Amino acid sequence: MDLFESSYLKRYREGNLQDKVRRAIEGLRDCRFCPRRCGANRLEGEVGVCRTGRDAMVASFQSHFGEESPLVGTGGSGTIFFSSCNLLCTFCQNYEISHLMEGERVNREGLAAMMVALQRRGCHNINLVSPTHVVPQVMEALVPAIEMGLTVPLVYNTGGYDSPETLQLLSGIVDIYMPDFKFWDSRWAERFCHAPDYRERVCESILEMHRQVGDLIIGRDRIARHGLLVRHLVMPGGIAGTREIMNFLAEKISRGTYVNIMAQYHPAGKAAGDPIIGRRITREEYDRALQEAVRAGLRRLDWVRFPGN
Repeated sequence: MDLFESSYLKRYREGNLQDKVRRAIEGLRDCRFCPRRCGANRLEGEVGVCRTGRDAMVASFQSHFGEESPLVGTGGSGTIFFSSCNLLCTFCQNYEISHLMEGERVNREGLAAMMVALQRRGCHNINLVSPTHVVPQVMEALVPAIEMGLTVPLVYNTGGYDSPETLQLLSGIVDIYMPDFKFWDSRWAERFCHAPDYRERVCESILEMHRQVGDLIIGRDRIARHGLLVRHLVMPGGIAGTREIMNFLAEKISRGTYVNIMAQYHPAGKAAGDPIIGRRITREEYDRALQEAVRAGLRRLDWVRFPGN
């Protein structure tokens, strides 16, 4: 096993983590943690787009074996699925969790206990799914989790609609950033995510993430330790803008960016019956997306064998 120490442990020992936690919790008084910038006083129970107050809500936590292989290894990725989301895509494949708010409220001790329980099960990391709207709560829970023995890498698994200010608060805490890059064209981001500024926000977010952690580092045991992993979901009709996204990653981030080209789109949530996204993708659409990634010069691609290939 490679020698590795999670970023948040260093911050904790230096005393910087506790200071960042205090600043983050105070930020809930006038919430600006995502680009929606609602300004809700979540300390007093007000809610904005994410409909989440002082405490986080968790739908489930489990050892997950369906994530990327460098996260899964032999023990699985320790996923914590947070209820709600700041992006709320109409086609969300976790619609019941994100839109319908399935889940239960947890305080910092409860969230810390979940993290430590996943580590004790043998998970290689703590994978925070849709954490953007609960960054302060996650940071707050890290302190008791560390004191209970948490050591594994922290994965920030986001839809990509983040703000640089929040990411800077997470600098030196998150080990692995795993953002989606969903759309290049603002028309589709507005139609399906109500976020016409999505491209601008995800571009600046990925630049900041890469500045903090660099390209993905994988140990000799084939487990990811630190760095950036980008997900891109291939959409019907090419509306995701794969060519432009792959060119951005290769030219503005790094040709060594680890990119997962995802084929599992299906019309979930409100997508059923939609004239554009109300169907699965075809083999030709997926193959074309792979070709665009290769053409851009990206060297580290995660992909699947499309059914029928």
